Amino acid sequence: MRGKPPLPPAPYLKTGDLLVDLEKRLVKMKGEEVHLTPIEYKLLAVPVKHAGKVVTHQQLLREVWGKNSTENSHYLRVYAQHLRQKLGDDPMRPQYIVTEAGVGV
Repeated sequence: MRGKPPLPPAPYLKTGDLLVDLEKRLVKMKGEEVHLTPIEYKLLAVPVKHAGKVVTHQQLLREVWGKNSTENSHYLRVYAQHLRQKLGDDPMRPQYIVTEAGVGV
């Protein structure tokens, strides 16, 4: 008798002091929960879902703000800066949110 195939692991990322658990909608830095706005959370969740790959600006805009927002890249810059601040990420040497010039994060 065959059983059901195992479920894939929940989207989860642990890198350095950052922990992101998408199933629990939980973000921790150095063991402390980080409060994020819904937009900041979505902005962080997209690269976690695509871990190991570069996510383009347009893809981020589409997945966070919707398909009609791909021309509003200033939103992306503002919210990425807020997110970096909340995570304590050094803007000169970012560890968690790294921008690839002209491409994405």
